[in-house]
Amino acid sequence: MPLRTLETWPHGAIMLDAQHTRFALWAPDAFYVSVELEDGKSIAMLPQAEGWFETEVKCPAGTRYRFNIDGEMDVPDPASRAQAADVHGWSVVVDPLAYPWRHSHWQGRPWHEAVIYELHVGAMGGYAEVEKHLPRLAELGVTAIELMPLAQFPGERNWGYDGVLPYAPQSSYGTPEQLKHLVDCAHEHGLAVILDVVYNHFGPDGNYLDQYAAGFFQEDVHTPWGAGIDFDRREVRNFFLDNALMWLLEYRFDGLRLDAVHAIDNPGFLQELAQRVRQQVDTGRHVWLVLENELNQASLLKQDFDAQWNDDFHNVLHVLLTGETDAYYSDFAKEPTAQLARCLGEGFVYQGHTTRHGHERGEPSGDLPPTAFVAFLQNHDQIGNRAMGERLHQLCAPQALKAATALLLLSPMIPLMFMGDEVNASEPFLFFTDHHGELAEAVREGRRGEFADFAAFQDPERRDRIPDPNALATFKQSSPALADHPHAELYRHLLNLRHTHIVPHLPGTVALGAQVLADGAVSARWRLGNSSLLQIDLNLSTTAVDHPAAAHVLFQTPAEHGAQLPPYSARVTLSPVGEHP
Repeated sequence: MPLRTLETWPHGAIMLDAQHTRFALWAPDAFYVSVELEDGKSIAMLPQAEGWFETEVKCPAGTRYRFNIDGEMDVPDPASRAQAADVHGWSVVVDPLAYPWRHSHWQGRPWHEAVIYELHVGAMGGYAEVEKHLPRLAELGVTAIELMPLAQFPGERNWGYDGVLPYAPQSSYGTPEQLKHLVDCAHEHGLAVILDVVYNHFGPDGNYLDQYAAGFFQEDVHTPWGAGIDFDRREVRNFFLDNALMWLLEYRFDGLRLDAVHAIDNPGFLQELAQRVRQQVDTGRHVWLVLENELNQASLLKQDFDAQWNDDFHNVLHVLLTGETDAYYSDFAKEPTAQLARCLGEGFVYQGHTTRHGHERGEPSGDLPPTAFVAFLQNHDQIGNRAMGERLHQLCAPQALKAATALLLLSPMIPLMFMGDEVNASEPFLFFTDHHGELAEAVREGRRGEFADFAAFQDPERRDRIPDPNALATFKQSSPALADHPHAELYRHLLNLRHTHIVPHLPGTVALGAQVLADGAVSARWRLGNSSLLQIDLNLSTTAVDHPAAAHVLFQTPAEHGAQLPPYSARVTLSPVGEHP
């Protein structure tokens, strides 16, 4: 990969050769900017057009530096490639070509082969510790790991959504070279690697941009995290576009999951990001772009992005499995069986339908392929946003979970599991941070206030027992043991069936609709790309349903019951070409 120049990648410290580095900072509100080196040298940066400052300095990789604004304030490089410690300290010059890739021939995997395992690097012990799980995950049938955000955040522990230095991998997890080694090792095991990136906001501690580049933000645009980011500005837009390309080209990630793009009020930015990625990755290389988007904008999935996390799939199944209807689950409390049928037959449940807040949500999605939707029974949000971080197997009947797992892993949607799902991990996944002082108190009280609308936490004393996000114990409790468990054999068996019978024929798959059989019971059908017929019959109720089995049963739980779907059951049939209507 050729080194970039100021013209093509202006933000941050770019090595020109082994001994020289170009520093560039967009600081339109500053009069004077200098580079301060840890050895005491101070080098003035030359002002350029449009608010840029730049200079070239004789310094090699590993040099620690920061910027000084107007002789009054030292700040880290907002495009720092690595931090020596935390978000307030020294940035480090990084040589992007130093790592000797062992599997540079890797071209990724086609999207339809994706079976995704979402994990938190910190909770699993850092980059090197994650590597130890790669053989096990590959053997299980996983084809991709998805890392929760890595951008440097304040403190030692955080979910990652409080990152403030998007170019710097979190230093408490390991070095940039160790992260590249993790990606390299994943490729050795045939695993793609997806990175969750946060382009909709910065965290509440350690972001200095508003001190010297207020134009980075739109004060009249409000998000849950503060002022919106001004993606109309080319300097701002390039800051994030180049970040995406860094992860894909320099770190060789195989895909990006864009967090909460509904908070990015600029469709043009999303389209440009997708187009830039498609233009700059090597021809023949598979790179995946996946959205999280509460707006259910099916239009973004027709050309620019491969898929969207389908929260509707999770939410309606959660209601059917647990009976919970608090807060956002109330949108799925009315006729959940019909909603599940719509989801299986058309993708989204909400396709312009009205939510509990009276807002229309979503666009028609029935013409999208099933692989445009990432399905899951759990993820970091859906476990971690519970007050006590309980996992699904602790909330519903085991037979019901087994049936839902069959639906997840054998439907034509792209399946995602969260770390520990495969072993019914007993450990919770709690919300954790490492803030201090007034911010820590605000986060603690804000976290407890989030559950005031939940029936189980109406009592303030009960809310006070919600774990403190800043306590070290909260983080330690969230580290799963991942010991072997009989449940893993179910995942192994189902994923073997998926890879053998379904994945090869997913391209060209068309949903043929789904019907309600009874309360809690549905039947859905898809015509696969080779014209075979996949049918999944699911009964999550406590009552048996009359529904004869088709021929060619691929999987069923519990055992054969003839013309009935017993309570908490799933039956999957795959009829060969020419043997179905």
